[in-house]
Amino acid sequence: MATTPTFALPATFLGTACTDPASKFQIAGIPFDIGVTNRAGARQGPAAIRIASRMLVDGDNPATWRDPARAGIADIGNFALALGDIAASMELIEAQAAACSHLIALGGDHTIALPLLRALRQKVGQPLALVHFDAHVDTWPDNFGAVIAHGSVFYHAITEGLVDPKRMVQIGIRSPVSRDIWQWGVDQGITVLSAEDVHMSHPQAVADTIRQVVGELPAYLSFDIDALDPAFAPGTGTPEVGGLASWQAMAILKRLGGLDWRGMDVVEVLPACDVSEITALAAATVVWHYLSIVT
Repeated sequence: MATTPTFALPATFLGTACTDPASKFQIAGIPFDIGVTNRAGARQGPAAIRIASRMLVDGDNPATWRDPARAGIADIGNFALALGDIAASMELIEAQAAACSHLIALGGDHTIALPLLRALRQKVGQPLALVHFDAHVDTWPDNFGAVIAHGSVFYHAITEGLVDPKRMVQIGIRSPVSRDIWQWGVDQGITVLSAEDVHMSHPQAVADTIRQVVGELPAYLSFDIDALDPAFAPGTGTPEVGGLASWQAMAILKRLGGLDWRGMDVVEVLPACDVSEITALAAATVVWHYLSIVT
């Protein structure tokens, strides 16, 4: 248990005082949100997630009996960006991510996943398996004329060979989508578990499917907070009704230990639309569970 009251802890992830980039896990904020197509403001997400994370420092995660706050984490601050320039920001993010050994990125909008995957693909030397929680497939070739934006991330990740679509699983999908966009992903080999699929199943079965898809490949977790229903995550830019409950997402995550995890992001937290920090706390808890299964 922390010896300092929660409200007095540093405004870093889990209140850590460590900023050493040589630590086992690096936490970095990426306050980028110019790739959004609806509500802006996710640039404030990293700060909100860090503040909310201080609720999680009072001991072990009872699912694993591990304390993520003692997992060798360092909060290395926020990545540098190129103001108003998507392409230049992508280059900066990729370069900074390349210097990290095991990066946990706090977004920001989902566009940031593309340069993170580019950096990790280069480091790993092979396409990655991808576990993608989201309301949206994010495989549009472009967003309203923008070649790279938060809805085209995984189209580019697949076409650039960053991820193996046959080792890619999407969980929580439910938004409107063109049939050809959906079919393109299926034709690539993506496994899609809609929100309704999750509701009609149970966490262990979902986790078993994810394990089967990922196999032994190096794996990356990309968690868009709008995978959760707006009742559990109102503070997001593109909310979609009918999503996962917080307990479902956490129950699935805690059953994914033992995969070859190499990094993660949690994105699309929009504090201006949040209520009582519940979205920010959900995002922080996603990271907390991730740290519990990789340490």
